[in-house]
Amino acid sequence: MQLSNRLLSLFSSTAVCIGIALGIGGIVRGGSLFIAVGTAGVALKARRSRKFDFYFPLVIAIALFALAIALPHGR
Repeated sequence: MQLSNRLLSLFSSTAVCIGIALGIGGIVRGGSLFIAVGTAGVALKARRSRKFDFYFPLVIAIALFALAIALPHGR
């Protein structure tokens, strides 16, 4: 089942907002993971667009996810 663009946009925005709130609250690793998931959702929304609009946010999401996992003392 494919997600509609409206549902994907709502999910992505919610994930990014939760990530920002967690980051402000001091839970950096969890915030980074939520922001990475939200950014991946934005990239998936642009999958039918130009290649740059799809791959660049997806690469940023993957890099942010890897950084969040590699944090030595993230809470």
